[in-house]
Parts: sequence; structure tokens; C-alpha cells
Amino acid sequence: MNECKPFLIIDGYPKESRDEFDVAGMKHAWRLYADMLERHVPDAKYKVWLPSDNPELPENLSADSFRAILWTGCNLTIFDRDDPSVTCQIEFAKRIYEVGTPSFGSCWGLQMAAVAAGGEVKKSPLGREMGFARRIRVTAEGLKHPMTSGKPPVYIAFASHFDEVTSLPAGAQVLASNDYARVQALAVTHKKGTFWGVQYHPEYDLSEMARLIVSRRPKLLKTGFFANDLDLDRYVEKLEALHKDPHRKDLRWQLDVDDDVISPEIRQYEFAAWLKACVGRSLINRNIAITSG
Repeated sequence: MNECKPFLIIDGYPKESRDEFDVAGMKHAWRLYADMLERHVPDAKYKVWLPSDNPELPENLSADSFRAILWTGCNLTIFDRDDPSVTCQIEFAKRIYEVGTPSFGSCWGLQMAAVAAGGEVKKSPLGREMGFARRIRVTAEGLKHPMTSGKPPVYIAFASHFDEVTSLPAGAQVLASNDYARVQALAVTHKKGTFWGVQYHPEYDLSEMARLIVSRRPKLLKTGFFANDLDLDRYVEKLEALHKDPHRKDLRWQLDVDDDVISPEIRQYEFAAWLKACVGRSLINRNIAITSG
């Protein structure tokens, strides 16, 4: 039965980037997605594909071998068509649309959803959106769409990206936007498939964002996000402290964050809505006795 198939988590980060996460003490992108999946679907069965290590999907697996597809963030550039790890993911995403396997993704995942259906992604003229995407507004379409209808009308979310969707494919709905990027949440219906994505990162928490900032230290100092190393370290300390004690009013005020990023129920609303609408209520509401792999 389809419900017994595993999920597939696609983590496109190159090995050198994953090594940087190890040094900074950050979880790998696939692990963040596995944690989010298991929070909503206890004992979910899943497989992990690292296309930067192996552009070929493991033998005997195909786009219709899975219950659903999960796309993590990634620091590759989707318009770099000379990179086989990029092109193989785009071709796989096209195949997913053809067979109709439901997909969800963040950051790179949203961009993949657009490009595989015929849209376009370019580098943002505003540079990197880092730490928090602020003043995200649910669009008129988003207010009626199950992925975003239950979000606050204006919210913030964890973010780290410098590319953005600049041209929408046919069958796309923009569900949320902010002043940095017109497309912060997107639903695409293409061929037999549906692909929901967000430009931000519901899989992160305050501690993981702190670790990401540490791993991006040279780039963030160079581009002026922090005045110096001490400035960065103090900011990271505040993120970590608020993660340990989410009720600290002083840190909430200083960091300008609230329950929309601290509460996993609000932060991961889009993912839970996708599971319910596209994967199936029955999978969420019962405890399936299968092991992760």
C-alpha cells in the first residue's frame, strides 16, 4: 500500500558544507527534516539521498517509490546548470510532478518547485536574507489555502538565502510575501503533482539558527551583518539563551521574536498542513509501527 512506503529526504548540501556544520555543532539538513517529520509522524519511515555525493538515486528507487518527498535547504545555486548535482535534482523534481508524488520543501525546495515546473530563480539584488525573514504577509490566495490559512496574517520565520523566485510557473500560487522576496510561500500544481514550499526554514529552531550563523561567520562578517567577531558571538549567545528559556521577555524584545518562531506549532504549521492535505490524515493520526532508516 502507498501508506507503507517511506518518505524520501533530499539533502543537496555538498560534503564540505556538511563538514562546516559539524565544526559549528549544527545538525545536517536531512536530520533537521527527519526531526520535523518524526515530530508530526512518530516512527515515520524515511530514506535520505545526498545528491551532491551521488547524483544517481540509489538503485531500485524512483520518484514513485515514496510516500512523499521532502526537500531540505541547500547552499547550491539552482541556476548553475554545469553542476550535475543541481541538474539531477531538477530532473528528479520533474519526474516527481509526472508521477504525482506529493512534495514539500524549504528554501532550495521552494526554488526547486518553481524551476522544475517552468519557473525561474535568480540572485536577489538585495543580497542575503539572514537570520529572520521579517514582516511576511499572507496573500489573499494564502488566506484561502490550507498551507497558510492558519498562519498569523503577518509573521517572521528563520531564513538564510540569497536567491529568489523571479518568474512563476503556470499553476503556481504565491501564498506569502515580504519586502525582501515576493515569493515566501508557494504552492505549485503541475502535471499530476503538487509541490508546496516555503522560502524560509520551519525545520530550524533558535539553537540551529545560532549554529548556522557560526558556520557562516566569514561570509556574514564580510557582508556587514556583524561589526566583528565579538558582535556575532554576543548575538549567538542571545539566540542560544532564548532557546534554553523561551519565556525571557528581555531576549524576545532584543531579538524581536515571538511565538511565530519559538512555538513549533506555529513555526511548522505549513508542514503539518501539507501532511494533512497532501499525504493523508490517516498517516498522521495513527502511530505506524515502522522504523526509520
